[in-house]
Amino acid sequence: MPGDLLSDPPSAIVAGPALFSDALAAQGVTVTRVDWQPPAAAGDLAVLWCDEVDAANRTALDRLLAAQPVLVDVRPAIDVVPGLTRDTVLHAGPPIAWELMSGPLRGAVAGALVYEGLASTKEDAERLAASGAIRFDPCHHHQAVGPMAGVMTASMPVFVVENRAAGNRAYSTINEGLGKVLRYGAYAPEVLDRLRWFRDGLGPALGEAIRSTGGVDLRALIGQAVQMGDECHNRNRAASALLIKALAPSIAALDVPAAERARMLAFAGGNEHFFLNASMAACKAALDAAHGVPHSTLVTAMARNGTDFGIRVSGLGDRWFTGPAQTPRGLFFPGFGPEHANPDIGDSAITETAGLGGFAMAGAPAVVQFVGGTPADALRFTRLMYEITSGESAAYRLPTLDFRGTPTGIDVRLVAQTGILPQINTGMAHREAGIGQIGAGLVNPPRVCFDLALAALTEDAR
Repeated sequence: MPGDLLSDPPSAIVAGPALFSDALAAQGVTVTRVDWQPPAAAGDLAVLWCDEVDAANRTALDRLLAAQPVLVDVRPAIDVVPGLTRDTVLHAGPPIAWELMSGPLRGAVAGALVYEGLASTKEDAERLAASGAIRFDPCHHHQAVGPMAGVMTASMPVFVVENRAAGNRAYSTINEGLGKVLRYGAYAPEVLDRLRWFRDGLGPALGEAIRSTGGVDLRALIGQAVQMGDECHNRNRAASALLIKALAPSIAALDVPAAERARMLAFAGGNEHFFLNASMAACKAALDAAHGVPHSTLVTAMARNGTDFGIRVSGLGDRWFTGPAQTPRGLFFPGFGPEHANPDIGDSAITETAGLGGFAMAGAPAVVQFVGGTPADALRFTRLMYEITSGESAAYRLPTLDFRGTPTGIDVRLVAQTGILPQINTGMAHREAGIGQIGAGLVNPPRVCFDLALAALTEDAR
C-alpha cells in the first residue's frame, strides 16, 4: 500500500546546496542528495555542436578505443620516465606547490625523499621540500600516473606499458597494497623497507619475468576481468589473479633463491590491488593517444592532488581546469569517520576517464561492499554515465547489461548539457600525514572544472 503522508516518517530528495539537506537531516528527516545543477546556457553550447567538433571527437574517440596497451617491462623510473631527474618528485593531480599540499601528499613526499636518501628524517625532508631545492611536477606531465598521493621518484621501479596501436608509452609505480602505504601518506620504517625491496628485489624480478613473456596484453586481460566482476579501479581481484597467473611461471624460473621467489608470489597473491597500477598505466596510454586533437571536447585526464581536482581536454592542449577536490562519501575502517578523511586524491580516476572504475560498476556490483552504496546503485551509475560519453568500449563489455560496452569518452558538451558529473569510486586517505588509508568511497568532480573547460572551448571556437 502507498505510504501515509501524515503518519509515515518524512523523507526528502534534495538538489541544491548542502545547506538544505543538512538542515533537514539535523531534524531527523531521511535525505537523498542529488548532485545536480542547471545545465549550461544554450548559447555557450551551440557553437560547439558542429561538424568540426563532431569530427574531432570521432578521431579522439577512435584513438582511445583502438588502443592496445601491453605491459612490456618494469624499470627504474629514472631510466624510462621522460624528464625525471634525481631531484624531481612527481605527484598525482594537477600542479601544486609544497605549501598548498594536503597532509597525505606531504607525508608521501617526505617518505619518498627519505627513501631516496635525500633526507634522513621526516623533518629534514619537509625542510628540503620547502626550500625550493626539489622540483614538484604532476605525473601526467611525464606520461605517468600515480595512485592516491601518486609520488614517483628516480629509483622507484615502474610498470612500462606500451600502446602498440599508437606507439606511445605510460608508466606507474608498483602497487603497495592497502592500509599504511606511501601512496596514502604513510612513511613509517616498514613502508620504506617495502619500497626498498621493490627497488632491489621485486621490481627487477618482475621486469625480467615480463620481458621473458614478450609482454602481457592488458586490453585482453582487463576485458576478461570486467566479465569476471572487476571494474579495475577499486575491485581488481580477477585482474590481479590473471596477471599473477600470466607471470608466475616466469617468476618461478628466475635465478633467485626459492625463498625470494616465494616472497614475491606471496606478496602479489596477497595484494588484491596488485593490478591497479597497471590498469592505470593502460588507461593513461590509451588516453594520451586521444589527447591533442584540435577542437575535440573529449576529457583525457581527471586527476586530484588532495587539494584540487583537475581535468584536461583533448582539444585544449596541456591546460588544466581545476576546482576544489571533494571529500568522498563511503565506508570507513573501524575507528575512522568523515571528519578524518582528506579531500579526494590520486590519478586513479584515469580509469573512469577510460570507461572503467565508476563507469563500469554495473559489471562489478560487489565493489559496493568496499566503496559503499548498493548493487542497484552500481547499475544506475553506469547507466547514467552513458549520458555523458560519446561511445562504448568494444573491449570492455558488461554481462549485466547484455554485454554492452562500458561508457567511454567523456564529452564536456554532454556534461554541460545534462548537468551529470562523472562518477568516481576511490580510496580515502587520512587528512594527516603518516596514518594512511582509512576507507573507500564515491565522489564526483566539482562542476567548475567542466564549466571552465566549456568556456575555453567556446572561446577557441569563436
